Amino acid sequence: MSTLITVVIAADPPPRLDKALARDVPEGLGLSRSRLMKLLADGAISVSGCVVTDAKSKVVEGTQIQIDVPQAAPTHIEAEDIPLKVLFEDEALVVVNKPAGMVVHPAPGTPSGTLVNALMYHFGSNLSGVGGVARPGIVHRIDKDTSGVLVVAKSDAAHQGLAAQFEAHTAERKYDAICYGVPDANDPRLRGIRGTSFEPGNVLKISTLLGRHRTDRQKQAVNFDQGRHAVTRERLEERYGQPEALARVSCALETGRTHQIRVHLAHVGHGLVGDPVYGGKRRFAKGVLSDAAVAAVEGFPRQALHAGLLGFRHPLTGQQMRFDAPPPADIALLLDVLQNASAV
Repeated sequence: MSTLITVVIAADPPPRLDKALARDVPEGLGLSRSRLMKLLADGAISVSGCVVTDAKSKVVEGTQIQIDVPQAAPTHIEAEDIPLKVLFEDEALVVVNKPAGMVVHPAPGTPSGTLVNALMYHFGSNLSGVGGVARPGIVHRIDKDTSGVLVVAKSDAAHQGLAAQFEAHTAERKYDAICYGVPDANDPRLRGIRGTSFEPGNVLKISTLLGRHRTDRQKQAVNFDQGRHAVTRERLEERYGQPEALARVSCALETGRTHQIRVHLAHVGHGLVGDPVYGGKRRFAKGVLSDAAVAAVEGFPRQALHAGLLGFRHPLTGQQMRFDAPPPADIALLLDVLQNASAV
């Protein structure tokens, strides 16, 4: 058995087939560049109905490419009895509220205790394997220390349908965050930062390329000449401190790149509270915040980021679906302290 995937090459493609595929295959399908190269070498990729094995073959905008993905290989990942908060489940998909501290997929440093380990225990073989390994089901990810809503595919058809929506930017994703400073779209300083623009409703749009940091491969970085297109829309929700020192913001993702919100807010000078990689340490002038608020901010153990809302069209029925989850206890407690953030 196999799964046939059709990819249409978008505008301004790279000149080579392998590079065009790496760019235009939906990220959520889990087909890495190395896996695409193997499928190409195995004769599993056709252009306009003809099998192609030459990675240097030329493609143009609108070219239809078929990828015949073989049946997923058995997984080595073990099922683990880890509790999950399931928001919705049917025969096609599962929506879960992932806790902070849980890695989505096993990796060399975290071979167990992940969301996939838990999913395999609770749902057995009923998870898609279109990415090449049986039963991972992962369509999109959120960082280990980010909490919130995530959808998982239970069939290859559902996986393809969901991945296409994430790739086309039609899935709705909104995050709650607490950041340093107050990123008000009316702040003239923000107008001088490359990649920023402003939309009605006091919305700050951040549009850049994102890619690997040049010297630290564990980090992502803003770029303007290479990387993947990334767009975040940020709206100020609440201000804290006298004078204002912190803010609660909502961030809507048009794209979903690795660490996108964290990198984009740091790019405009408003890193997330608790983010050890991009947030930076901030000192507060005496009297700006209460002692309790300062202690709560300085002691917050993770990036203050929560995937609060996820919306998409059901990949099989076409029904529009929307799921939300309130901030978890740690962020709720921090917000409660910040409500009374003025010094006393």
